Amino acid sequence: MNLSRRSILGATGGIAALATLAACGSNSGGIGSSTAPSSAGTSAASGASSGGAKVTLQQWYHEYGEAGVKEAVQKYAAAYPDATVKVTWNVGDYNKKLSATLLTNDVPDVFEAEQGGSLDMIQGKQIVDLNDIFDSVKDQFNPKVVDRFTFEGKIYGIPQVIDMQLLYYRKSVLEKAGKQPPKTLTELVDVANAVATGDMGGFFAGNDGGLGVLGTIFIWASGNEQLNADRTEATFINQNFYDGLKAYGDFYKNGKGLLKAASKDWYDGTPFAQGETAMQWGGLWSMPDIQKALGDDFGVIAFPAIGSSGRPAVPFGAFGSCVAAKGKNIDAAKAFVKWLWIDNDDDQVDFANSYGTHIPAKLSLVAKADKLASGPGADAAKFVADNGFTNDIMWSGALGEAYGAAVSNVITKGADPAKEFASVAQKAKDELKRLKG
Repeated sequence: MNLSRRSILGATGGIAALATLAACGSNSGGIGSSTAPSSAGTSAASGASSGGAKVTLQQWYHEYGEAGVKEAVQKYAAAYPDATVKVTWNVGDYNKKLSATLLTNDVPDVFEAEQGGSLDMIQGKQIVDLNDIFDSVKDQFNPKVVDRFTFEGKIYGIPQVIDMQLLYYRKSVLEKAGKQPPKTLTELVDVANAVATGDMGGFFAGNDGGLGVLGTIFIWASGNEQLNADRTEATFINQNFYDGLKAYGDFYKNGKGLLKAASKDWYDGTPFAQGETAMQWGGLWSMPDIQKALGDDFGVIAFPAIGSSGRPAVPFGAFGSCVAAKGKNIDAAKAFVKWLWIDNDDDQVDFANSYGTHIPAKLSLVAKADKLASGPGADAAKFVADNGFTNDIMWSGALGEAYGAAVSNVITKGADPAKEFASVAQKAKDELKRLKG
């Protein structure tokens, strides 16, 4: 399976661990789209320097689904004046290939990594911290992304571009039914049931009924965090969280407005764009195609608040540019990363704005991305700053799987949430203790 930006959120509920965020890889996430034709290969920046032969840097990217990305990153590399940068475009399972390569002595100097590097990479000393090039400009970047990229005071990747999930709604359909965009889960259920017809569902969040992609959104939207500040235990084991799961479980089993089977899955905007559903949970990457299909007849909101302590929530993620600890030219690699992802505003805007719709990581550049300048795009960018959440770096795959199984049992089988999540709470303690070593 190709790594895609849909996976940046990794395991939102443990169920959809490998298909949760953005628009690249094996499916570009657009309406009726597929991966743009491309092949693995390299491109080298060339040219002589006044000091003689240039340092050569190896830079890795995963395969992006949007047409033109490969050519763009090759162009950026070729423009760098202080080193020869060879770009490798990795088709296939990038995550697996990267993990294996980092265990060898033949590593890329610079490479993309989900959320700026994994806990394994950090604890295994496979990547170096970048505080020396980042601390002075930290305030220029989206603080939610910086927080996620930082572990124990050190940042291990420079954010490249932000992707997110959000809720699309059809303005004309809601207006005809006399309904406003929902602000709470209760309202979401009410609106979905009210607007559903024999030809159009009310709400769609995947062909599994939303179990996978909505996973940990139930935590954040109910006003909770995944883990406590010390990362020793789960902090969402409470009645407000349970009530949210029960409410969605009732909707799952009895709500006529929940569409459970559509022509495409949640990450593709087709069901919403062609009128299969009045509301769809999806990705920012689908917005250009939805705009082509519906014009101004749609809006976007965050996932509605759950319960009295709830809050709106959107998951976001970003790839970060990392420097390998075993690289042969660490200082030169840092200088290149700084040039491209900190200093080079024009290329950062181009990368975010020219190939699909994404959010620049630097706050000052958001307004320069014309797809985010107004309307739903501007709303989406604001959601990340105000309502953005992402999995904690210590939310492991094993913990995500245990959590996802419990969510599924409560929603689909009506299991007692207190009993189901007692084991999840213990699993969290065990996993966090193990990860801390």
